Amino acid sequence: MNFLAHALLSGPDPALRVGGLIGDFVKGPLPGALPARIAAGVALHRRIDGYADAHPAFRRSCARVGPSRRRFAGVMVDMFYDHFLARHWASFSDETLAAFAAASYGLLSDHGHLLSADHRAMVAAMRRHDWLVSYRSAEIVGYALDRMSLRLRRQPNALPGALEELRGSYPQFEADFLEFFPDAQAFSAAFSPAREAAGA
Repeated sequence: MNFLAHALLSGPDPALRVGGLIGDFVKGPLPGALPARIAAGVALHRRIDGYADAHPAFRRSCARVGPSRRRFAGVMVDMFYDHFLARHWASFSDETLAAFAAASYGLLSDHGHLLSADHRAMVAAMRRHDWLVSYRSAEIVGYALDRMSLRLRRQPNALPGALEELRGSYPQFEADFLEFFPDAQAFSAAFSPAREAAGA
């Protein structure tokens, strides 16, 4: 999952949402240097990623990606699903996407001390360009994947032009997402920070 899905799946607790949003930036065992509740949010982030990787609909989406880009399928589908979540937002949240995004940016800014300088710069760009709301546009998702390709160690790579994959099977990716996301919400809602802290 990408930023928008992780933020929503983290639930209403602000600390869990912070952990969900920064989960990709945190490596190693938990809690590390993180406050316990934020560390629980990172743990939930990791569990959601594992759940997604094993879910039949997510796996089906990855298989829709053409052979030349298949090694990047997970990253691409994460972004495609954020696009569909933004498009179908009202089906999954009572809060407007704009309000949810603004609150999420505020939480990240308030906890910038937990991030590296590079990640703080990314958060600033996220807020400045309103990434979470902009995912409604397939073209923006394609642009984000093209930019991501420039940060990969192997150059050149097959990730540029990944929007072609979304456009080529748009209804099928959308159907996969709509099958997957309610299951992901139910999975996330069952997460217990207290059990996580106890090692359950």
